[in-house]
Amino acid sequence: MILGSVATGCSTDKAKVETNTKVVTAAATNKTETPKAEITTEVKGDLKVHYIDVGQADSILIQQGSASMLIDAGNNADSELVKKYVADQGITNLDVLIGTHPHEDHIGGLDYVINSFKVGKIYMPKATSTTKTFTDVVNAIKSKGLKVTAPVPGESFKLGEATCTVLAPNGSGYEDPNNESIVIKVTFGSNSFLFTGDAEDVSEKEMLSRGFDLKADVLKVGHHGSKSSTTQGFLDKVSPKYAVVSVGKGNDYGHPVQTTMDRLKNKNIAVYRTDENGTVIATSNGKDITFNVKPGTYSGAKGKVATKTTTTTKSANMGSIKAATPKVVAPKVIKEVAPKQTNSGTMVWLSATGSKYHSINNCGRMNPDNARQVTLEEAKNSYSPCSKCDPPQ
Repeated sequence: MILGSVATGCSTDKAKVETNTKVVTAAATNKTETPKAEITTEVKGDLKVHYIDVGQADSILIQQGSASMLIDAGNNADSELVKKYVADQGITNLDVLIGTHPHEDHIGGLDYVINSFKVGKIYMPKATSTTKTFTDVVNAIKSKGLKVTAPVPGESFKLGEATCTVLAPNGSGYEDPNNESIVIKVTFGSNSFLFTGDAEDVSEKEMLSRGFDLKADVLKVGHHGSKSSTTQGFLDKVSPKYAVVSVGKGNDYGHPVQTTMDRLKNKNIAVYRTDENGTVIATSNGKDITFNVKPGTYSGAKGKVATKTTTTTKSANMGSIKAATPKVVAPKVIKEVAPKQTNSGTMVWLSATGSKYHSINNCGRMNPDNARQVTLEEAKNSYSPCSKCDPPQ
């Protein structure tokens, strides 16, 4: 398959992988010294960060002066939406393009963007995938004669007058590809923004152990607000004033989870979310940050079993209100359906999103109502087997 060679294209093919030589001394010498905090300077103009509403996916456009950078490009189905949004900002040239990690909801539209704009530098981790989505991205890069730059933690580059610093990944071969996510901190004047992709607790702990300067005014909440990201220790170190959650309304994954939203609420962090606000635009003049919308709520996604309660509250004018009797909604019974044999061969299940095929229709966080069956041979062309439910291979 094409991906046999692609799998090494991002890691060993020197013709296609370029490591930026502008690396801070700590990274260049492989020492564990940490990058020093940026010295803020006077800046001209504004930095605009567009958290594009691509549903249960990520796509972030950053502009400073005439320079621009796109971090991820949503699902395959978001290709035209992302292209149009970028073009509507008057952009014909993307100075930097980042594919944080090889999941479809982050790089799905990347090939379309590469084919639609002039692109300068492309950053992707050394992680690879056997999916058609990943193959399409690599083929687009090759067809445009571009190279992939592997991220080096501690490395910095300029985007106009803004400084971008790579903070992760700090390893490779993670059990969960989410921890391969490229994490970037963008500093403009005295303001800073942290973009975390789908980095989970493993990556967060590594960044903490490296002693990186994680402090930021705005945090892009990791992995759409999942329970495995935005750990308390990491959030305490970042200590943001604002947070943005890129998440789809009524998604199948239960994102954002209430525990994550509670952590943000407990620190009085204003939260903006694409499922409630649509596209969120933050504008910095180097000193102050403004948003195009009002903050969203701290409500986590509703589970299949809902318990409605009204707690006793007091106010100066109303006194005490008794709690209503809790109403418990019985859980929906989901019948597990195994693959079946047909004249077309063995059948397996695909979820609405994701890169795995399954032996049952409700594996993990799959929504059985949106699952569909395909033949094993068809699934193997674009998907890899789930390690949890162990489908036929």
